[in-house]
Amino acid sequence: MTALTLQPRPNQASELVVIPAMTAAQGSFGSFILTRKFLDGVLEYSTRWPGKITVHIERADHSDSNLDHVEVHPSELAFGLHWLETESIGAEAMLRDARLVLATLVDNNVWWARHCRRFGIPLVYISEYNVRTRRQIIRAQTANPLLRWRRDLWTTQLEKQFESAVSIATGIQCNGTPTYDAYGRLNQRALLYFDTRMRAEQYASQATLALRFSELLAGAPLRLAFSGRLIAMKGADHLPLIAAELRNLDVPFTMDICGGGALEHKVRRMIEQLGLSHCVTVRGVLDFQTELVPFIARHVDLFICPHPQGDPSCSYLETMSCGTPIIGYDNDALRGLVNVSGAGWHTPLNNPGALALRIAELNLQRPELVSMGLASLAFARRHTFEKTMQARIDHMLACSAQSAMEAQAV
Repeated sequence: MTALTLQPRPNQASELVVIPAMTAAQGSFGSFILTRKFLDGVLEYSTRWPGKITVHIERADHSDSNLDHVEVHPSELAFGLHWLETESIGAEAMLRDARLVLATLVDNNVWWARHCRRFGIPLVYISEYNVRTRRQIIRAQTANPLLRWRRDLWTTQLEKQFESAVSIATGIQCNGTPTYDAYGRLNQRALLYFDTRMRAEQYASQATLALRFSELLAGAPLRLAFSGRLIAMKGADHLPLIAAELRNLDVPFTMDICGGGALEHKVRRMIEQLGLSHCVTVRGVLDFQTELVPFIARHVDLFICPHPQGDPSCSYLETMSCGTPIIGYDNDALRGLVNVSGAGWHTPLNNPGALALRIAELNLQRPELVSMGLASLAFARRHTFEKTMQARIDHMLACSAQSAMEAQAV
């Protein structure tokens, strides 16, 4: 990109400029196709940030694999929404009134650190993946070995640029322990948070948990579930294999698979071929607030997360908010969460048999499932959507204030 020619900012600058990693497809009559989760997050920013908020998002030819897309027009929103400019004049205009830039740490955004620093604009990165997770995602999603090698090499070499950008940014917000462990040491203003959409009023009630626990302790078949995108990076095609192993271990169970995606047809076919239709059900995409959350809170004893990589999935905290414990593969994100929260279990990566064996053991230790469910809920209550968003806004304001003090001292 051509170097910016930005002039000094006015002292009254109050705008939060948001540059996410996600892309959006163009809808009709100037609308944007975004995810509901992203939209809700920015709307929450707008209720807490003391000034204007403007989002600049990269245009894509089609929507991504997320399950909660909505079509919105900028005129309907409480914040500004524009396509991301890549030319110097457009980029200069983006930053003219910026008090702070909030950008996701991805390859397309690493250059913002030096440009914002050059013009005295504080920049806070949002980091979601460490380099190991990025490489694991490549391995899970790329079948062609040559292409997989090239992408892996590119990602590994890019890490030095990531570290350099983090070290000169004003601050960084780390979603989950893996990225906090990787980048928190490089920036003195690092914040650890856990992504979630669950507000305090949505959390599982004592009455709901009492019913579920009583059924569990009475010896009913173990109720297992998964929710999320049915794609390779979520390990969706491991679910029928886990179920088959549980059947072979004579564990009485049911498994509900909630979600959709590229592997849905394969998962359905595997369920039929393995003779699991009597105990495994693919429920499709459920509405998060009205269907999925009540279902997990009332009818799921144990949540299965066979993610072969350490992305900081919001499924973790959202499941814990339902008082439902989690078992999954030993990726960096789940292992870090279990260590911090003291709740949940992890088993070796990409080993359905080992995960099924641990579930079989827990089936015989049902009071432990109850205690872990309560521990999960207690941890999640400390990280509600409201508390998390306020902590992030406070962090951004502190970074902005510190940057202003440092500029005055020069």
